[in-house]
Amino acid sequence: MENYPAPARVLVAEMAAKAAADPARAVSFQGAPGANSHLAALGYAPDCQPLPCFAFEDAIDAVRNGEAARAIIPIENSLHGRVADMHFLLPESGLHIIDEYFLRIRHCLMAPDTAPVKSAISHPQALGQCRHYLRERGIQPVSYADTAGAAALVAETKAAGEGAIAPYLAAELYGLQLVAENIEDSDDNMTRFLVLAREPKMPVAGVGPVMTTFLFEVKNIPAALYKAMGGFATNGVNMTKLESYQRGASFAATEFYCDIEGMPGDPAVDRALAELEFHTKWVRILGSYRQARPRT
Repeated sequence: MENYPAPARVLVAEMAAKAAADPARAVSFQGAPGANSHLAALGYAPDCQPLPCFAFEDAIDAVRNGEAARAIIPIENSLHGRVADMHFLLPESGLHIIDEYFLRIRHCLMAPDTAPVKSAISHPQALGQCRHYLRERGIQPVSYADTAGAAALVAETKAAGEGAIAPYLAAELYGLQLVAENIEDSDDNMTRFLVLAREPKMPVAGVGPVMTTFLFEVKNIPAALYKAMGGFATNGVNMTKLESYQRGASFAATEFYCDIEGMPGDPAVDRALAELEFHTKWVRILGSYRQARPRT
C-alpha cells in the first residue's frame, strides 16, 4: 500500500476493509482507485466491492487466497495490443476465465486548480494515446506507473501547472478539476478484460455465443502449427485470436494463446481440439465463457 500516493492510500484502505467484510462480492483489480480497471469492475458488476491491488500478481493472489471472489484483468487493447506478462501470469495463476468485459477507454486531463497545465503525468500508454492533444497545446508528457496513481500524486503535490491524464472517476475521487474530457486521439480505444475465479463456470445452454481460451505448445517439427490449426478449419470453428510468445531464453519452445468461438462439448470444437492435441506437446484450456461482443 505504501507504493500509492497518500490520497490513494486512504481510499485503498477503505475499499480493502469493505472487500474483507464481504469477499464474496469483492472483485480485485490492478491499479489505484479511479483506474480504468476500477471502472471495469464497476461496469461488469455494479454491486461489487472493488478491491484495488498494486500489481497484477496481487490482484490474482487476492482471488487465490480467498480475499476476492473474482479478479478483472486487462488482456488486450485495441490500439496497443496485448497487455505485457498476462500470457505468463494467467496459466501460472491456476485461476479460470469465467467471463469477459469490454471497456471504452476515455482520457481526461485534470488538475488541482484552474491554472494553465504545462505538464501532464500519466501511464505511458495513456500519454501516447493523447499525444496529439498534448503536442498541440505544448503540454509536456511525464510518465508514471498508473493513470489513477498519477491523479492521486497531482492531488497530493498540488504543483503549479501540473496535471494528470486519467479516467473521470479519478478526478472525482481525488478532488481534482476536469480541465478537458475525451482527449484521446482515437475514438475507438477499447480494452478487453477477462474475469478470473478459482473454479470454472461453464456457460449455460442458450446464453448465446460462447468463447473458449486455451494455450498450447507446438512440436518442433516442420509445419507443426499448420497441422495443429487444420482441425479448426476443417470443422468450421472460428478462431478469433492466435498469438505466439517465447518461454525462457532458448527460443526453442513456442507457445500460443488462442481464442475460439464455441466450447468443449460442441462436436466441432471437440474434434478440432482432439486434432490439436495430436500435433502439440500440450493443450491447456483456461476457460469457456459468454461472448460479451460479437466476433462475426
